[in-house]
Amino acid sequence: MTGKIAVAPDPAEVSALDTRAPENLARHHRARDLLARYNASRSDAPDARQALLKDLLADWAPGVWIEPPFFCDYGDNIHLGRGVFINFNCVLLDGGKITIGQGTLLGPAVQIYTATHPVTSDERIFERDGLPAYRTNAAPVTIGKKVWIGGGAIILPGIEIGNGTTIGAGSVVTKSVPASVFAAGNPCRVIKPL
Repeated sequence: MTGKIAVAPDPAEVSALDTRAPENLARHHRARDLLARYNASRSDAPDARQALLKDLLADWAPGVWIEPPFFCDYGDNIHLGRGVFINFNCVLLDGGKITIGQGTLLGPAVQIYTATHPVTSDERIFERDGLPAYRTNAAPVTIGKKVWIGGGAIILPGIEIGNGTTIGAGSVVTKSVPASVFAAGNPCRVIKPL
């Protein structure tokens, strides 16, 4: 955690992402296939699940557990540390890199977004092959070690969450959060040190 508090992603970390470029469509389709198989997998077949995660994710350490259903854009931008637990119905939009440190827990229906779009419609929408197309940017999300993110929380692009922090259920994290605090709300704010 760098200690910076940012309302918007650091412009130096934002990258353009053409989600309809052939190489990204291929990544998307590959992820859809792996996710369909993962989400249909049996809870009593952990070896089969681990093999699917190995194919889907950029990297993951031993002890990672993801409860289906699980959703992501590509998977190959997701980096999970030892013992990360991701509960039911989590969504990780990984157009940019998502890093989650060891021992971190994500409650049900947590959403982590790296994708963002220009605010004005003239900047956001353009025409491609006679149809509307959309400019997409991505900014990385980094979540430290031993973090707990409560159910239904939303983490926006460019956010960093420090080691040992707890994010309350239903929070919308619009600014980076330092280490070892309890933070909650919409927008999420530090409530107390831990």
